[in-house]
Amino acid sequence: MRQEKIAIYPGTFDPITLGHLDILNRALRMFDKVVVAVAANPGKNPMFDFETRTRVVEECVANIPRVSVVPMRGLTVDLARQMGAVALIRGLRAVSDFEFEFQLAQMNRHLDADIETVLLMPSPKYFYTSSTIIKQVSAYSPERVKKFVPENVLKLMLSQRQAE
Repeated sequence: MRQEKIAIYPGTFDPITLGHLDILNRALRMFDKVVVAVAANPGKNPMFDFETRTRVVEECVANIPRVSVVPMRGLTVDLARQMGAVALIRGLRAVSDFEFEFQLAQMNRHLDADIETVLLMPSPKYFYTSSTIIKQVSAYSPERVKKFVPENVLKLMLSQRQAE
């Protein structure tokens, strides 16, 4: 019997975007199961706390078969090894992303040569979408990012803006 091919899709997901979900759906074409690993990453000064980000991602993928969500506080390769994953999924929007992703992939290969890194490009409509840009625009006008984020993320951004 063939072993299930599991991939880990790690990220801060602050916030999760439709571009992230696009990458996730592309990964599902190649793997039997994808585990979305929400990273704590406090060094990024997140818009939403770790628990909120994890909950929001869980809501976004609740109806997508073969996807699960786990909170992650350690190294991605350690989680991958623990879960029996064969690959790490990373999104690549532009050439400017490549250098960082290449270095990260090489470090992960050094840490565990049995786990591959798969770089996936989103649909062209999401090439310029990033969580950082979404946060910058939403700081002034959350309703203007509605084409780029899931409904639950938009509601959270709007409620956060109203609370300020």
